[in-house]
Amino acid sequence: METVKILIVEDDTDISNMLRDLLEQNGWQGVQAFSGTEALLHLAHAGGEFRLVLLDLMLPGKSGAEVLRELRAGPFAALPVIAVTAVGATASKVELLGQGADDYVTKPFDNEELIARIAVQLRKQTLLTHPPAGEDNILRHGALSLDTQSLAAAVNGKALGLTRRELEILRLLMESPRKVFTKGNIYESVWGEEFWGDENTVNVHISNLRTKITKLDPTNEYIQTIWGIGFKMKDL
Repeated sequence: METVKILIVEDDTDISNMLRDLLEQNGWQGVQAFSGTEALLHLAHAGGEFRLVLLDLMLPGKSGAEVLRELRAGPFAALPVIAVTAVGATASKVELLGQGADDYVTKPFDNEELIARIAVQLRKQTLLTHPPAGEDNILRHGALSLDTQSLAAAVNGKALGLTRRELEILRLLMESPRKVFTKGNIYESVWGEEFWGDENTVNVHISNLRTKITKLDPTNEYIQTIWGIGFKMKDL
């Protein structure tokens, strides 16, 4: 059975050890990093071994937000990240999700809730990388393609470096290219949480997705805004 490795980025030794033990009790392996720099070294040398990152935001030196930005710009941009911060931290949940976090918990957190949130992210990752047998793994729309098994997106054969959320949004739109998705539809489908009307998170991810696609194909528009409603794949 595959060992599920989770990178714990936490500078407080007691909390880090507690998280490591909690993960082991649930059948996962926790690898500890006590600074942002150490976390990035782990990812540089063995990033492909990790299935998820638990990222404390209040780190010495390189902050958690900086680590998140570098992670999302690198080869493991689709790696799920659960941000962990103290109550009263200035960054809001919406800001963190907009920056690329997949989920968010505050200290002190409930252990059972954290385990449940980790399980959700791992399950989503499994569905993305191992679609049900018999499915056609390749989604196509014009020159845009998405392999739902290898998580490889491309335009005209040129690879798109997308984050996991961007991949999930693109897959949602490409699976039903004629359907108009509201921002609430997208948020609840991709983030798995109830939508409370703050549109910024979805807007940021759609904007980033469009920018990356446009760099490879500046002559075509793939994601269409339906004003007052939401988004859909544009008819080509």
